Amino acid sequence: PTALLALGIQQIHVGQEMIGKISAAGQLMQCSASLDVLFLLDGSYSIGRGSFERSKHFAGKLCDALDIHPDRVRVGMIQFSSTPHLEFPLDSYLTKQEVKERIKRTVFRGGSTEIGQALKYILHKGFPGGRNSSVREVLIIISDGKSQGSTAMPARQVKERHITVFAVGIKFPRWEELQVLASEPPERHLLFAGHAEDAANGLYSTLSDPVCTATAPGCKVQSHPCERRTLETVKELAGSYVCWKGSKQPNAVQASLCPFTRWKRVLIKHPSRCFRTVCPDPCDSQPCQNGGTCVPEGLDRYHCLCLLGYGGDIHCAAKLSLECDVNLLFLMDSSAGVTLEGFLRFKAFLKRFLQAMVGQDSPVSMGVAQYDDSVKVPIELGRHKDALSLMRSIDALNFSGGRTLTGRALQYIAQHGFRSSPVFLDVQDDLPRVVVLLTDSKSQDSVAEAAEYAKDQNIFLIGIGSSFMRAELTTVTGNPQQTIVYSDPQDLFNRMPELQRKICSVGNPEGCQAQSLDLAFAVDASSGVGLENFLRLRHFVRSSCLHFIINRDVTQIALVTYGSKAHTVFALDTHTSSSAVLQAIEQVPFLGDSASAGSALLHVHSDVMTVQKGARPGVNKVVVLLTNGGGTQGAAAPAQQLRHNGILVFVVVVGDADRDTLLRVAGSPSYLVHISSYEDLQYYQGLIIERICEEARSPVNLCKPNPCMNQGVCILGPGSYRCQCHGWEGPHCESRVLRGDSPRSPALLPRSHVQWSPRGLQHLSRTLQHSKR
Repeated sequence: PTALLALGIQQIHVGQEMIGKISAAGQLMQCSASLDVLFLLDGSYSIGRGSFERSKHFAGKLCDALDIHPDRVRVGMIQFSSTPHLEFPLDSYLTKQEVKERIKRTVFRGGSTEIGQALKYILHKGFPGGRNSSVREVLIIISDGKSQGSTAMPARQVKERHITVFAVGIKFPRWEELQVLASEPPERHLLFAGHAEDAANGLYSTLSDPVCTATAPGCKVQSHPCERRTLETVKELAGSYVCWKGSKQPNAVQASLCPFTRWKRVLIKHPSRCFRTVCPDPCDSQPCQNGGTCVPEGLDRYHCLCLLGYGGDIHCAAKLSLECDVNLLFLMDSSAGVTLEGFLRFKAFLKRFLQAMVGQDSPVSMGVAQYDDSVKVPIELGRHKDALSLMRSIDALNFSGGRTLTGRALQYIAQHGFRSSPVFLDVQDDLPRVVVLLTDSKSQDSVAEAAEYAKDQNIFLIGIGSSFMRAELTTVTGNPQQTIVYSDPQDLFNRMPELQRKICSVGNPEGCQAQSLDLAFAVDASSGVGLENFLRLRHFVRSSCLHFIINRDVTQIALVTYGSKAHTVFALDTHTSSSAVLQAIEQVPFLGDSASAGSALLHVHSDVMTVQKGARPGVNKVVVLLTNGGGTQGAAAPAQQLRHNGILVFVVVVGDADRDTLLRVAGSPSYLVHISSYEDLQYYQGLIIERICEEARSPVNLCKPNPCMNQGVCILGPGSYRCQCHGWEGPHCESRVLRGDSPRSPALLPRSHVQWSPRGLQHLSRTLQHSKR
């Protein structure tokens, strides 16, 4: 096929995640060098009025980064079409505001595109109102490059005069002609005005090295891969048809096959490199510790949203308070099975827990026992009145290395571990009694009867151990919710806040009855699960919903079932009461198809957890994926996409499955629960509800998921956010901007600033949904 280039569209793709840093750079950049900047604006009919306005917007955006002053940067403008027209010379306006106002008042003239004539005008008259040749001259041509005459010779002559030329494409620019106009190297001098923020930033980046040296501290010019796409109209061979041709023989014709062609538009990609100045974000240094979320406030300030159990200072140091009054006894395995290394690890954990959770001057009701064949209580409950002396006693503990008799140890502690003197002669100490078992070796005696005996003595048991100890620890505690397992030594220390919550939940079970939450269940209804097991999953979802207060202001629940495709059974805003949700769950049918968990999570991301479908800004969001492990190979990417939008993915898998694959979907062992059989689902419900409730209480990022519609950019403030809209308006960019003389509603502003009030946000979310319907 032969190709004919007829039309070029250049686009530079910029990731949305960079927009904040680009904007910050734009606010910090101020070129204060001696510089004459002349804009050459294409005002021809091939541009049109709309693109001419975009050209003006780009010119104004660039002026923000120029320190316009008679002794520093001067700006002038020429509009060209059939003939060049001087809009204003370089010495007309002396302040940035005056120049920007004058650019806004520039009127579109129309005519043919004569770029060569415009360049000859500059060669003949120079920079109107400019200074002497010692001042650097910069020419910024904003055009689509569709010149009627030749541009190569005048462009070369302009550059020979040491004028720096930037070619800025607008509308559907011709790539080849713009490259002829631009200075070398072309990748640093060719820009696309459609992305005004990034193009202005790229232009400044090129100037900042040789000319504008006063780049803000910490800002630096970065090269990054980008893509320029050209839409070409090509002529291609479509086929052949029978045609008739003349013949040398009289009164005869000859049949033949003749080709015919058709025109086709083809997208051609041009990989390239672009340049921009990027300024450091205040959160780049990751100042928030212990899993805290950094929220930038402007260019140089930030605040940390801390996880529960942290917040001792602005950087999320561990809080120096246990926040509850209990009699706390640690029962530490000192047998040969745990090894000396494991024993020392438990000692280090005790010391760090003490440092993090107990203040130096706080009263301590804590003891430590250790066991192997026998049990010793070297640190009796309440013996130490301050954390410092308690720390010294923990340091003095020695490894013994006998047999692992955990059952005997529990029995002994239940009988002798909580002996305490009366507070007064006739008043007994009635604080809750908690035993935390630290072990990493299987018991050589029975633990079940001893654990039951301890619980009969009103002792609350918590078990901590590595993953292979899960079953035995659950037997000891009687509830997976009271069991903490860790994957590696560092993970043990990360579990301190979780241990604190479990200790302080004695007599006050954790729950999230009053926590605002958007919760979606994605249930595997494929043939791999089968009808009988699907009914068990359905019952599990139904009974889980009983743990939540379901209404518009507290918890909203959505349900998705999936086989090869996902189906929304009901959306977040469909049901406003528990009875309605429970009734709807009872009607959910079995699908019986092949499973695709990836499709389900993608469906939740696009069609469930959105403002349009009832998701509320400023409310934590959780997706619980219930699966047998089948069809999860492609689920990691959509799960990561959900997490990137601030939505927790919690994976509950039943039966044998590839743990590595599921771990990539869950993102963390903390959010993966592996259950051996569907019959055991009920025993893990408390643990799963607890994890969901932890997420409901965690800090929320108001901009995740993005509450702004139609490509609006969400910008965080302290306890609030606003939507920056482009071509749309309203609090969430939900209304298209009216053009011309059409009236604009005074109630809708292009940039809205939304204060974080949960009820207000929920009301606004509902209003948006009704307006979309």
